[in-house]
Amino acid sequence: MKKFLTFSAFVLFFGLLLNSFITRGKDIVVVKNKVFVVEYSQKLKQPLSLKYESTSRPTNVNRGSMDFYTEPNIITSTSEDYKNNEWDKGHLAPAATFSDNMENLKQTFSYLNCALQQQDLNRGEWKLLEEQEREWDNKEPLSIKVELLFDKDSKILPSGATVPSYFIKHIYFNKTGVWKCYKFPNVKPVNKWINYEIKCIKH
Repeated sequence: MKKFLTFSAFVLFFGLLLNSFITRGKDIVVVKNKVFVVEYSQKLKQPLSLKYESTSRPTNVNRGSMDFYTEPNIITSTSEDYKNNEWDKGHLAPAATFSDNMENLKQTFSYLNCALQQQDLNRGEWKLLEEQEREWDNKEPLSIKVELLFDKDSKILPSGATVPSYFIKHIYFNKTGVWKCYKFPNVKPVNKWINYEIKCIKH
């Protein structure tokens, strides 16, 4: 028992050094680092949900040619899932929000933070909502959770990854206690981001 406690303390200490914690199930992996907490499905090769804090950070570094990277011992999507199709490597925790230092920026390029997102959605209304978040967080910190929804119509790619059907973003304003929630079908948008607002039922 004493040896087990010593080992557990060592694992906890090592985790603190890395500032990253991983818990495992048969399929689901939960990972926490300095930027986000993600619940990831190794079967779907996609995140199920991801949480991050959006605060007014300065922009000190540039993403340049930085690309996504895989994580050791976790089955994620890879570049093969995004070849010759309409799906972008969509950030859930935005790179621009965490460009205050290179360590934070690099963590946003983990495939744990990457979703198969329709290219026009990723480059259009989703991006515009992220820009609005950075306007909001100049006034007060935000706690944000992104949920990915999968259903019987979710497409399975030849590479094995499953495409989310919907993205729901829950935004909590930490000072005023206001919630804003948005649900986007994973298709080319037909409306402005503000028109995708829904009633916040659960957070």
